[in-house]
Amino acid sequence: MRTIPNAFRSPSGWEAELDLSFARRADQTVLRRNRHRGPLQVQKALYPEGKETCHIAILHPPGGVAAGDRLYVRASLHEQSRALLTTPGATKWYRSEGSCASQQAHFSLGEDAVLEWLPRENIIFDGANISMQLNVDLGVRARYFGWDILSFGRRASGESWGRGKLNMQTNIRGAGCLLWSEVADVDAQSGFAKSPVGLSGFSVCGTFLVAGCDVDAPVLLECREVVPPAAESRTGITRVPGVLIARYLGDSTEDAFYWFTNLWAVLRRALLDRAACPPRVWAC
Repeated sequence: MRTIPNAFRSPSGWEAELDLSFARRADQTVLRRNRHRGPLQVQKALYPEGKETCHIAILHPPGGVAAGDRLYVRASLHEQSRALLTTPGATKWYRSEGSCASQQAHFSLGEDAVLEWLPRENIIFDGANISMQLNVDLGVRARYFGWDILSFGRRASGESWGRGKLNMQTNIRGAGCLLWSEVADVDAQSGFAKSPVGLSGFSVCGTFLVAGCDVDAPVLLECREVVPPAAESRTGITRVPGVLIARYLGDSTEDAFYWFTNLWAVLRRALLDRAACPPRVWAC
């Protein structure tokens, strides 16, 4: 593992960077490049389901993202390589006094490559000011599975998200064209939490995207038959050319995670001809 020089924490926050590259060698996907600067790290490449898919847990030792922190994650997958990236626990976004905390992820997939980006939930503290960006570039026949789960406030502590801002941008490109683009620019004091076009009074939302292939009608029907654990939650699944979109709205990050992992199992079997193999860190 190589460390990118000049890691530092400035008065305005941490600036951390993780740069990964995966390649196919014979029947194995290997972690060819692992560079980091600041508090973003990878401990070890794991192969719980065999050599073809490399499992990686991305560690952020501070445990939370504070005002002014800037996190950059990049992963490049060469042709026919397969990688699953996750996090060992929730990412906490702390209260800000004005400075923005940000995370940028850029994933580039070569021909026939598969990336599964399956992090645990984001917990947004009251007063947090956040920017999140995700950019995915897909090569020919490359496929991307990825989700995000957001908890607004800390429900167990009785804290809601009454102050702060959230900007999210997601762009997925394939074959030289834009397959999916979504932007959210939310102020906690705008009425978003109660609005029927916002959270509708719920505290947790999530989006699961599968891109790079068309999901046929029987698989879509099978996905829609996956029942969320809480009857009061709201879920929906739809598709556009090259992308399947699943949405969750409720009050439990565990319920969102449970529903998404069950959908992932259906889609992984249908689209990759592989059974779901949950990362070991999820059981910790």
